[in-house]
Parts: sequence; structure tokens; C-alpha cells
Amino acid sequence: MPRIKVGQVDYLNCLPVYHALEENLLPHSCTIVKGTPTCLNSMFLNEQLAVTPISSIEYARNSDNCIILPDMSISADGKVASILLFSKIPVTELDRKKVCLTSSSATSVALLKILFEHYYHVDTAFETTAPNLDSMLQTGDGALLIGDDAMLAHQMVSEQKLPIHVTDLGEAWKEFTGEKMVYALWVVKESFARNQPDTVNEITSSLHESRDIGLKDFANLIKKAHKKSNLPVPILKGYFDTIEHNLGEDEKRALMTFFDYAYKSDLIQERI
Repeated sequence: MPRIKVGQVDYLNCLPVYHALEENLLPHSCTIVKGTPTCLNSMFLNEQLAVTPISSIEYARNSDNCIILPDMSISADGKVASILLFSKIPVTELDRKKVCLTSSSATSVALLKILFEHYYHVDTAFETTAPNLDSMLQTGDGALLIGDDAMLAHQMVSEQKLPIHVTDLGEAWKEFTGEKMVYALWVVKESFARNQPDTVNEITSSLHESRDIGLKDFANLIKKAHKKSNLPVPILKGYFDTIEHNLGEDEKRALMTFFDYAYKSDLIQERI
């Protein structure tokens, strides 16, 4: 029987969930496929992955075809540190300016558009580009970066004391709604779950157990993250204390709030 293909966002925010699987600390029968959020979204929707973390906005657009795995998400309560808008001027002054959007993300792009429309009340032009801060800010007045790209860019801006404004979108969402922000969910195709329920239960259990092992193996998790990103250890410790991977009642309520605003901003066609 072929091994089941399971997606992994190739950013630090997924490392606690997959660390034990990567290091063979936990037996499993999956083939892990790494990629950016947009890459994994596409692979999953094209039935190249059985299970994957998917951008929350893409789940909303495809909710009829997939099922959310229980108690799994990428979320944060306020500051997230890896979903950042870099701008030459304060965000409230970006009206009628151009903002470059990373090609790596879906939920973060939707979140930025929601915040611009409903919180900051600015109307901007958007252009999707490769995630490179220098070239993005040569093209526009703002640049949205996510994941490791955002964290490394923020470190550079801080170290070089560059005159760039940095807005944490998770923090802005919290100020606007009072809610957490759920960036991604783990999902399985509805047809796969129907045909192979035991396999889905096994994968779900493996992901839960791997997450629990990863969070307990904190010292090795930090070492691995430092080797991968070269970010300072204190920043990594703070980041892993910030990112959450549960899906409880608070996260579900926050998700519905996000979907409601996505509908109001015409980013999804139907209310979830």
C-alpha cells in the first residue's frame, strides 16, 4: 500500500507539529511533503495530498470538499511575529499607495485586505510578487511577508535600524476584533475520509502525538529552528511561546469572525 502524503508548511510555525515525525521519534506511515502555504493549498485541492495544513481562507472557499481535523491549527492570540506588513510610511497613510503581497500566502493576504478595509480604512493597489523585502519596497510603499521570510526581514530592519514601519497583523486583528487569529487548519479530503476513516484517525493521532512530543522536546526544537533559520535563540523561544496549534472554542469563534469579515470583503462567496 502506498504511503499517505501529508503536507507540511516549510516554516518554523509548523516545526513543533512535525519535529517528532522528522526525527523518527514517532513511528508513522506518511510521506511528508514540504512547501509554502500556497503550494500546499494547490497540491491538496489537486488531490496530490491526503492531509495538509491549509490556509484558513482556502478552507472557507472549499469547505464542501474537505473536513477539518480535530484540535489542530496554526493560530496566535494577538502578536504573531511572522505575519508582518513592512511600509515606508505608517499604515494609516497607505491610502492610494501600492502594497506588494507575498506570493507564498493566502490567509495573510485576506487578513491584510480585511484590516485595510474595515480597520484602517485605506484603499490601496495590490501587486503579488516574490517574497523579497528590498525588491518589494522598490516596487511599492508596503510589503506583506509571512513565515521565516517575515521574521528574517524584521531582524534585518531592527539590526540596521532602517526607517521602515512594521505592523504585526495578528496584533492588529486582536486590536480590531478582540479575537485570536487562526491562520491555517489541518484538513483531509472528504472523499478520502469517507473511504479510509481508519487511516485518517491514525494520521490525526500521529499529528497530535508528534505535536505533544515536539513541545516537550523544547531544547532540541530550538536548536533545530536555529539551524534552519539562523534566527537568535531568544527570538525563537518567544516565537514558539506565541504560536499555538490547538483548535478549541476560542479558535473556532475567532475563525467564524474571520470568515464573516472575509464575506463582507467579498473574499469568499458564501458565509460559512
